[in-house]
Amino acid sequence: MLSLLFLAGYNVTFHVPFTTLYNTKPMKLLSFTTGLLATCLISTASFADRHPPKDDVFSKNYIKATMVKVTDWQLSNPKHKATDWTNGAFYAGVMAAYQTTKSNRILDSLMAMGERNKWLPGDRYDHADDIAICQTYIDLYRIKKDRRMIQATIDTVLKIRKVPGIEMKQHGITWWWCDALFMAPPVLVKLSKTLNDPSYLTQNDTLFKQTYDLLYNHEEDLYARDASYLVNASGEGKKESNGKKVFWSRGNGWVMGGLVRVLEELPKNHPQREFYLTQYKELSTRLAALQQADGLWRSSLLDPEAFPGGEGSGSGFNCYAMAWGINQGILDKATFTPVVKKAWTGLNTLLTPAGKVGWVQPIGADPRRNFNAESWEVYGAGAYLLAGSEVIKMKW
Repeated sequence: MLSLLFLAGYNVTFHVPFTTLYNTKPMKLLSFTTGLLATCLISTASFADRHPPKDDVFSKNYIKATMVKVTDWQLSNPKHKATDWTNGAFYAGVMAAYQTTKSNRILDSLMAMGERNKWLPGDRYDHADDIAICQTYIDLYRIKKDRRMIQATIDTVLKIRKVPGIEMKQHGITWWWCDALFMAPPVLVKLSKTLNDPSYLTQNDTLFKQTYDLLYNHEEDLYARDASYLVNASGEGKKESNGKKVFWSRGNGWVMGGLVRVLEELPKNHPQREFYLTQYKELSTRLAALQQADGLWRSSLLDPEAFPGGEGSGSGFNCYAMAWGINQGILDKATFTPVVKKAWTGLNTLLTPAGKVGWVQPIGADPRRNFNAESWEVYGAGAYLLAGSEVIKMKW
């Protein structure tokens, strides 16, 4: 066995049997070694792509390549039912990856997902989690113009108007937890724009404001996860170990992402647009102040010292939402660009060479401590992809 060593920034060794060289004619040997050198250079380039210098995370080539890698890894490691809320967030990111890279392979995977699902939402017609996947159906419909891709979504949303569901009966409002503001509102506003039907905007405004009135804390400019985390006038309620109220990173990250996806679709003259813009700006300002030194947010926003490393999914949604605001001229560039830059740098420290997004808090209704560098969930990949789709547009 003969080892051929090429130095091209990295040491890469190829082991070639002596019989291969011995039985190869001179010209073919030259061709063989030339091809081997090319392979070596490609391999070393690929290695460099996996471990870029710190500043390279902002290059367009790096962002596109990494978005593809994250998409590929997560598609190869499926988790949960395809119509689950977790995959609703993931496929929103995959759609963003397609729109960024124009990869036909990614588009094919999206279409295959829709066909497998028969373009149906989940079983619970009035539960926001079960229509999150419909955001991607609508986006794909806009490309393919096949009505069957969105008909079940339309039927489900119209049923919510006419038939009081179990969520309303049990909780008094339909979208009773803050994560719902990512899951469902973008579906309604996307339908409104796609079908040129303002009634979906009216429906969204009503349901969204019910959630806002219940869960938004005007003192902290943050959302409680649900009514069980509200503190009464006497100060009684759930608290963190430092005595602060419980506001978790991912929940508020979901809201940030949802607001962006609503504002993207709303007409500029929509009478309630200022309502959403005000929330978005308030949340952005508050969350920017809660960012930690590594660029990431801890799973408990007001008690970061009590929790482990930066949480990937909430940080990804925050990065996505703030980058979008800068790109749209809504957020002050000088103020928020350093926040986004730190966030994107921090997010890229969570990636494995294969494309897995680590440090993602597991499924749950509150901040959790039981996660680490190996913890992953599909919505962590979705948040990363959404963030990349906006960071790549920024003018540094």
